[in-house]
This record gives sequence, structure tokens and C-alpha cells, in this order.
Amino acid sequence: AQLDRFMFRILIDYPTFEEELQIAETTTSQDKPDLNSMLDSAEIMQLQQVVRKVIVGKSIAAYAVRLVRGTRPFSDESPQFVKDYLTWGAGPRACQALLMGAKANALLEGRFHASIDDIRYVAFPVLRHRLVTSFSAESDGVTTDKIISDLCDQTSEEL
Repeated sequence: AQLDRFMFRILIDYPTFEEELQIAETTTSQDKPDLNSMLDSAEIMQLQQVVRKVIVGKSIAAYAVRLVRGTRPFSDESPQFVKDYLTWGAGPRACQALLMGAKANALLEGRFHASIDDIRYVAFPVLRHRLVTSFSAESDGVTTDKIISDLCDQTSEEL
């Protein structure tokens, strides 16, 4: 339940040698770097409201709901590989995160409507920390990203 409160789980690789050297030198010296504010709190709140105005069609929202419901291993709506490889699926907050993430992605792409591709794009960071894999998944080398990929491919786009 605690992890479910985070919207995304983003995978970040280690820094390059040069980046790590800069981090080490910058954070251990007495000099403090100049920091410039990019946005104030009012601008952040305004951007949040703009994201909420992005249109999500009913078929797109339905795809997100079907995708999340498909992660639940004890549901009749789940494919067999979910029943085999997950012990716990995503809850309703995952649907909310998928839709808000898809809206934000659409804006970043210059669109004012979200698409199924936007849902698929944010599905990995939204779902990967909400799914609990089984021993079978671990022993077969099946990752949460593989399960999410297969679910995205197999979830119906029809309303």
C-alpha cells in the first residue's frame, strides 16, 4: 500500500564516470553551486490544472481500466500468464496514475488528447512497483516489465 502512493517507479542507471566525478567534486567542496528556480509553486499548480484539462476518451480510459484489472491474478479478466506469475496486482490508484501520466505525456508531445500509446508509454513506470511477482516468475526469469509488455499487447482496445 505504501508503494502504491508513488505515481511512478522510474529506473535510473548509474552516472557515467564524468558525471560521478562532477557529483563527487561538487558535493564535497566548500563552494556552493548557483541554483536557479525554474518554476514557482503557483506555476506548478497551474501546470497541474492544464494536465487535468487534457481530454481522455472513454475508450482510452476503458483500456487503462482493463489493463489494470488484467494485473489481478484472482480475477476472471486476467490472462493465464498473470495468474501464473503474479501474486498481487494493481489497485484503482494505478488507473488514476495511468490516466494522469497519459495526459501529461500527451501534453509533452504537443497534443491535447491522450491516446492508447500514451497509456502504454506510462504503463511501465506506473505498474512496475504495483505488481508482486510469484516464485514461478522469479524462477522462470519473468520480470514485471515483461508482464506489463505482454498485458499491453493483449489488452483489448475495444470499448
